[in-house]
Amino acid sequence: PFQLLEIVRKEDVVLRAILTTHHHWDHARGNEELARLCPGLQVYGADERIGALTHRVAPNEELTFGAIRVRCLFTPCHTSGHMCYFMWEDGSPDAPALFSGDTLFVGGCGQFFEGTAEQMYANLTQVLGALPKETKVFCGHECTVRNLKFALKVEPENEAVKKKLAWAKQRDDEDLPTVPSTLQEEFLYNPFLRVTEEALQKFTGKTEPVEVLRALRTEKDNFKKPKERPHPQAMLAFDWGLFSPFLEKK
Repeated sequence: PFQLLEIVRKEDVVLRAILTTHHHWDHARGNEELARLCPGLQVYGADERIGALTHRVAPNEELTFGAIRVRCLFTPCHTSGHMCYFMWEDGSPDAPALFSGDTLFVGGCGQFFEGTAEQMYANLTQVLGALPKETKVFCGHECTVRNLKFALKVEPENEAVKKKLAWAKQRDDEDLPTVPSTLQEEFLYNPFLRVTEEALQKFTGKTEPVEVLRALRTEKDNFKKPKERPHPQAMLAFDWGLFSPFLEKK
């Protein structure tokens, strides 16, 4: 929360509202503290488990913040109350933006913790996949390199995967973000958006799209984790200083 408030101060803006995609601690943990520090702060979300929630939004509900318009896109699966946020400004030359939380990643999709392959398929094809192709995708985590390594295993001949993976590795080496991508790009290299492609059906041994997606998610869940990187939640704990009391120098 304090890092966010420092950015707010530097940008010389006023924090009025928080749009929370889902209740998991690595997405919503700071809500209560921000609400305490910013009296009157509005917290939007679709799940009562979201901390400091003040406004429960409904599927396809539209919100307005100044010139910014927001459409709430309900995408249950990773959690039963997961909401994505599609944002645009009328008359703006800028591309619209999708804040996809843990539903759609660059090169991947979220785990099916509280839902089914049928739900994720609907999320990716009917809800998010139907948005304008120029939409910028701002996902909740930087896991692009690992996602694309798996995509390369699935489609070793896919030139778009090879090119994006090389680019993402370079960005990682330079400590630069790989987010956002665009929806149009995702259809070229994200295996979870390519379940009707012959290569994906061959890899999974399935032909029905939902079954391809289900098998693909299982394969991804069992995909070898890189040995060189610590557990991501442990890294978050270090970033947030949760281990600081145990690491004080004598």
